[in-house]
Amino acid sequence: MKTWSPDSWRSHPIRQNPIYPDTEALNQVEHRLKGYPPLVFAGEARRLKASLAQAADGGAFVLQGGDCAESFGDFNANTTRDTFRVLLQMAIVLTFGASLPVVKLGRMAGQYAKPRSSDTETVNGQTLPSYRGDNINGPGFTAQDRIPDPLRMETGYFQAAGKLNLLRAFASGGYADLREVHRWNLSFAARSPLAARYQGLAARIEETLSFMAACGITSHTTPQIRETEFYTSHEALLLPFEQALTRIDSTSGEWYACSAHFLWIGDRTRQPEGAHVEFLRGVQNPIGIKVGPTTEVDELQQLIETLNPKDEPGRITLITRMGAERVAQKLPPLVRAVQAGGRRVLWICDAMHGNTISTAQHIKTRSFDAILSEVRSFFDVHAAEGSWAGGVHVEMTGTEVTECVGGAHQLTEADLCNRYETFCDPRLNAEQSLELAFLMAEELKARRSPRVLPVAAAQ
Repeated sequence: MKTWSPDSWRSHPIRQNPIYPDTEALNQVEHRLKGYPPLVFAGEARRLKASLAQAADGGAFVLQGGDCAESFGDFNANTTRDTFRVLLQMAIVLTFGASLPVVKLGRMAGQYAKPRSSDTETVNGQTLPSYRGDNINGPGFTAQDRIPDPLRMETGYFQAAGKLNLLRAFASGGYADLREVHRWNLSFAARSPLAARYQGLAARIEETLSFMAACGITSHTTPQIRETEFYTSHEALLLPFEQALTRIDSTSGEWYACSAHFLWIGDRTRQPEGAHVEFLRGVQNPIGIKVGPTTEVDELQQLIETLNPKDEPGRITLITRMGAERVAQKLPPLVRAVQAGGRRVLWICDAMHGNTISTAQHIKTRSFDAILSEVRSFFDVHAAEGSWAGGVHVEMTGTEVTECVGGAHQLTEADLCNRYETFCDPRLNAEQSLELAFLMAEELKARRSPRVLPVAAAQ
């Protein structure tokens, strides 16, 4: 392998890279960012890597969720709290369904840059550069807003730091208490149109928590009941920002990307000889690779070899994004090839990106039924191939937006105009996210093999 350094990506071909008109201003921002404290720490990334290794071996399940692209305008405690809260609610339901610990991974505190399918967009005959996320340019459809501005990276850094401070407080300060989270789920189950279906599962969780309390296992006696581990993730798209926040770990002497615990390479930037692969090759964080319908077996094998030549457990997460109608055809050959190569990877399902459609009014949306169908097909493929379906990835928010159609409340295209707030891709709202968790819990519970007692124990 060639020698790696935090800036070696600059000699590789790059895609989805903004062109800054003021290179001196860009250099100044990068210099300042290099002097700022890291947002996350190497030890935290190592703990996450160990948890992902456990999930890859079937000993845990991963829930990754959050905004398509975070907005500077949504920087407030309530928005952060509400999304964190729904992820906790989803996690406790999935924990019960899978009978496994759930690794909680937020698309939060850094998901400020977004790849686009086109460099430009046209509205009413006017063509401007595409919006690429608040870390790069503005969402307003004006020439000034769409100019890449390096100062936005600094704003993104400080907003990420503020969100991380809140998330750490929520995770360790009692807000994540299992009993409280379950009370929120009871409230959801009671008001859902599918109340009877969900209340049965909610009641069984209640019985489990009550039994634990009777045994003296409560938030007062057991920190694991009162606190939770929560990690952050985002796409490693804006490489000047990522390089500036890359640090040498003082305990191991290795390089870590300190902008988030987990970074991934998108479906549009996973070229084996490209700049994004080169950058992530050298940092020791756990990393993800988006695997879309155009991914070829040889390409995927090359990526895994380049990014994890020592086959380190927990290093590679493959995030599939096929679309509900293509999973059964496209996914099995990739799973077989990875297994044949003896590679230890974690597979999780992004059921959002392959199921984006446009209405007659040119509004992007996603169907709840298609999302659920892709998750089920993902489970089916892994069951058939003898591999472990280790998690799900959802774009969601803790607020009651109306961006995806379907779900228990049967949102239609006519409802989209009520609260369509995303600047990029449509997200599941809080109710739809919880509904998906309950349905997945039923699926996981039904798929679990019954435990057979050994003969001696049965006697």
